[in-house]
Amino acid sequence: MSALKPRPGSVLAALLGTLGFSALAGVLVAVMVTPAIAVAGATVNNTIGIFDSLPEYIEIDQQAQQNRIYATQAGAPVQIATIFDQNREEVTWEEVSDFAKNAAVSGEDRRFYEHGGVDIPGVVRAAITNVAGGGISEGASTITQQYVKNTFIQQALELPTEEEQDAAYEAAIDDTFDRKLKEMKLAISLEKEYTKQEILLAYLNIANFGGNTYGIEAAAERYYNTTALNLTVAQAASLIATVQSPGVLRLDHEENWPGNLERRDVIIEAMLAEGNITQAQRDEAIATPIDATTVVITEPSNGCMAANDHARYFCDYISNLVKDLPALGADPTERAANFKHGGYDIYTTLDLDLQNVAQEAEWKLVPSDATTLNLGSATVSVEVGTGRILTMAQNKVYNNTQAGGGITATAVNFSTDRAYGGSSGFQPGSTYKVFTLLNWLQNGHGLNERVNGSARTVAQSAFTTCDGPYSGPYQFKNDDGSGGNMTVATATQKSVNGAFISMALELDLCEIRDTAASIGVHRADGAELEANPSSVLGTNTISPLTMATAYASIASGGTYCKSVAIDRIVAADGAELPGQSADCAKALESDVANTAAFAMSKVMIGGGTATRANPDNGVEYIGKTGTTDSSNQTWVVGASTKVATAVWVGNISGTYAMRKYYTPARVQGSVLRHDVFRAVATAADKNPALRGADEFPEASKALLTGTGITIPEISGQTVEAATSVLEGNGFTVTNGGAEASSIPAGRAVRTSPPTGSLVSKGGEVTLFSSDGSLGSVPSVLGTAAASARTALTDAGFTSIGTDQCSVIDAALTPEEKTALRDTVSAVNPGVGTEIAKTDTVTLTVNKEQC
Repeated sequence: MSALKPRPGSVLAALLGTLGFSALAGVLVAVMVTPAIAVAGATVNNTIGIFDSLPEYIEIDQQAQQNRIYATQAGAPVQIATIFDQNREEVTWEEVSDFAKNAAVSGEDRRFYEHGGVDIPGVVRAAITNVAGGGISEGASTITQQYVKNTFIQQALELPTEEEQDAAYEAAIDDTFDRKLKEMKLAISLEKEYTKQEILLAYLNIANFGGNTYGIEAAAERYYNTTALNLTVAQAASLIATVQSPGVLRLDHEENWPGNLERRDVIIEAMLAEGNITQAQRDEAIATPIDATTVVITEPSNGCMAANDHARYFCDYISNLVKDLPALGADPTERAANFKHGGYDIYTTLDLDLQNVAQEAEWKLVPSDATTLNLGSATVSVEVGTGRILTMAQNKVYNNTQAGGGITATAVNFSTDRAYGGSSGFQPGSTYKVFTLLNWLQNGHGLNERVNGSARTVAQSAFTTCDGPYSGPYQFKNDDGSGGNMTVATATQKSVNGAFISMALELDLCEIRDTAASIGVHRADGAELEANPSSVLGTNTISPLTMATAYASIASGGTYCKSVAIDRIVAADGAELPGQSADCAKALESDVANTAAFAMSKVMIGGGTATRANPDNGVEYIGKTGTTDSSNQTWVVGASTKVATAVWVGNISGTYAMRKYYTPARVQGSVLRHDVFRAVATAADKNPALRGADEFPEASKALLTGTGITIPEISGQTVEAATSVLEGNGFTVTNGGAEASSIPAGRAVRTSPPTGSLVSKGGEVTLFSSDGSLGSVPSVLGTAAASARTALTDAGFTSIGTDQCSVIDAALTPEEKTALRDTVSAVNPGVGTEIAKTDTVTLTVNKEQC
């Protein structure tokens, strides 16, 4: 049917409204609302004065409606969640069925196109009825007046507190003289400013259709699983019937169906009488029952519980980001209010293709129902060079209801900070060591410098820190039992605690903390990053998102980009609003970042601690593993030049050893992180939007050597002389004591690290001296046996065994035989062998007969 058009009477009504209706309305309202005054013959002059003093203008504004959250899949936006305070989706005039428009007029305001906002005949009729009844039984509200009333109701519902909402709501619906008067005057002013079409559409978009369902579009979807444009006569009339008394006529309660049917049929008959439908359409509509065959209740998908099941924690994160979005308002309070009002399309950074892989890997590989321990896991990926969050997954199912969801569910987002719906964080263990590595390089040290990697006890007072001084001993162990002197490169590849403690002893703990903070590292619980000796090994509690962002900074060559989750926002009026602004800055020198990446790349290949996590598909990765004390938390954080990913698997609470836990598939708990990381990294490398990872730049040659000084040769020097030489080169010398050597007792034998090693200035060098207990077997071959014995005795050997006999070749000439007789043909141990001087040395002597 054609759209409704104003009737001729509306011109007269508008004229009355603009010229003299205020006085008439004042009188009529006084009669309608306060019949006792009219009966007593009270003057209306005061009433007219009150009417003239009321506000004169009201606007048709955007109503509260849905917010929609989008991710990207296969390069195109795809909706993943709907969040709203009121279930409403505003539609245009062309998106509403003429049946619904006509039903609204026929059911709520038959003279809608004839009056100027207030229906005079209706007011007169209502006044007579009210006088007769001695009270207010009829209100004569037009569609325009109902829109005004609903506007005040909406304003009440958007107030910040429940107490304020209740008070304002009661004021909006109270049948008082002032409220009726205000409603009428504003209706008149509304008719002056807007067309009938605009007012009717605004009414259809604002009306309540029961519960939290507002507007004709949401009502069509909720009760009939259709759209406002496709409503039938029966459906349109039934919905309009609801607005008269939403509480008792709403269609989602079966007991309301008879009452709704009765009111619906009245509206249908009125539509026929006014020529808006044909007899055939009327008959079909009247014959349509209201029952389970026609009412199709569709629950609205509201909130993160109803979001895409692979993206619910990310949805929760977006909800918690609202307070940080300047595009939504000047401060957190205004932003929350505007988001509650709704109507925003939020386009996020989530890559749903990669997210699906990450979430499936979490669900498949890390049990959510473990009972041996409170097992949790989270995976976060960010784009290198932009900070855009690509994935946010965890092993538990999202559930924010009071009932919860048992051990398989939680509302806590393990991926992020407490302030954004997350936990207080988890200790990252050795993944935190890279910040010491970075600060080591920032101070000019090199990867090839050697440090003491042994487990030991050190004095906490030996550390330089702004938070100290600390006192007492600090004892630590190496996870794999390794030790001794090693290069920083090897220490990184093997994740040797002792080496990083040695590095920290040459640095400043506060500078290490500041280096971490420069690339976004912060505690998830909001406390300050600690800078004590144990922090070097990863005792601050940090979220996976923070660690992924920090590693992305290294992978980018030193540019830190704050993590972002929202690319752009479209407001309800179609205005393009900014999302989270890109916040990138150079935080590390390129040589420092690239040299650290070079060391971290060895972690991902043969011999490194993260070999199992490496996709091994030709894309170069950097990374670091982390295992806390007692292996109660495990991590792997790594990156290509395109994507950085952090995977945490561990105890949500408690300290059960991950190395003791085995999944039902008999996979050790401590390796689950590797398997999740490999699945996500493999998918990222294949993702069309993320393909093309480059090789990492070469390490700085200067930072391979660093400030290292080569240890000179000191063997054979006196201990005093050797110590002087080493200290003169800037080393700190520790006496390693005497050891067995052929060098004269009391003289220097060797150093640890050995001669030729690079050690930083001030680095520890251990000097070992000789106890003189070893001797080197002298060269006695071909000498007379007696002379050989004398030479051995002169060399300090005290045990010379019985000679062994060797027969001279009979084919030799007499002269040759004479020359060989009684000479040494062999010595055991061999010439040059260093042995204890008390060990037996045996000669083999040439004889003509044995």
